[in-house]
Amino acid sequence: MERNRYYKYVLALGHGCSDINQGALSAVLPFIIAAYHYDYTTAAMLVTVSNLFGSIVQPIFGTIADRKNKPWIMALGVLLAGGGMAFTGLTSNFYGLCAAVIVSGIGIAMFHPQAAQLVGRSSETGKQGKGISIFSFGGKIGSTLGPVLTSSSILLFGMKGTLAFLIPSLLFGIISAFFLKDFKELGEKEKADNGKSRAESEDGPAASQDNWPAFIKLCITVFGRSIITNGMSTFLALYFIQILHQSQSFGNSALSVYFAIGALAALLGGSIADRFGYTKMIAVSFAVFFPSLILFTTTRNFLFAGAMLIPMAAAESLSYSPMVVLGQRYLPNHTGFASGITLGLAVSVGAVLCPVLGYAADKYGLTAALYVIAGVSAAALASSLFLPETVPEARE
Repeated sequence: MERNRYYKYVLALGHGCSDINQGALSAVLPFIIAAYHYDYTTAAMLVTVSNLFGSIVQPIFGTIADRKNKPWIMALGVLLAGGGMAFTGLTSNFYGLCAAVIVSGIGIAMFHPQAAQLVGRSSETGKQGKGISIFSFGGKIGSTLGPVLTSSSILLFGMKGTLAFLIPSLLFGIISAFFLKDFKELGEKEKADNGKSRAESEDGPAASQDNWPAFIKLCITVFGRSIITNGMSTFLALYFIQILHQSQSFGNSALSVYFAIGALAALLGGSIADRFGYTKMIAVSFAVFFPSLILFTTTRNFLFAGAMLIPMAAAESLSYSPMVVLGQRYLPNHTGFASGITLGLAVSVGAVLCPVLGYAADKYGLTAALYVIAGVSAAALASSLFLPETVPEARE
């Protein structure tokens, strides 16, 4: 039991090694546009393809995690995620790029449900938010380092510099090998405890029930955040480059700053939500994001725009951990599936709409695309007001 408290940090490392590839995909778009003369819509399609394929299969891996504990899937997933991203710099063919990002997206999908489930299982009663926050922080750090690694490796070695993304994947693969037995035992113990609870419910207190109506409401809110996340990660760097007339390096640096601020907010968000309530944290985050984005789009001063990254990034990320925890609490008997939806399938909604945002940017300008994102945040705020709060289950 003493070792359990360290599991979330190992899983957070894996989350970082996985999500560094998501951050890299957004950062590599300006280089692809410049090198191969793709338009915004076509470039955004790469984000869609990666997230769509990965997100569709993520609930499947979540269901597998509910039925059978397979921690080795996490290491394999991170390896595929890095391998796919590494290949993006080796081809200029659009279909080759699609194949590469599909492999990367599926790899990311393999990691998240199993890892998020194990984080929840190893967290103390009433501190699930904190556990998910640490896990989330690892992913945010990975997303932050993605643009940095992209810019530095491509500037140094050309497009083939994307091969550097094999390094984080191999790192986690080696480290996770020392914890596979522990993760396997943790999953088996949890399943045994759940089986005992269901058996006791026949003559004793009823076992925890899944709240599917609440989970569906949560999904609507998560879908809104997904659109915001995909839209901002896809167009933020381009906005600084095309509208505010900054360099490609500056644009990717702004994206890294955005991710870094989000990482800090995600680290704090779970603990704050543990204390004040998950639904309140979600509603407040959208209430802050909407006016911040409006102010961001109304200025042409890059310094003021840079300052607005702080409230926007913080507000977007404060809702991440509460949403994952709520999903697991709404479906206590299907935590892997819930994680697969909130971390995976929900992402595909935002990814599917990325080409729509790209079309709006091509036809009406990048500012118009950001106004659409602002509208989505207002809708997400409204839906978050109908989410029921939950009470944590006691853990031995």
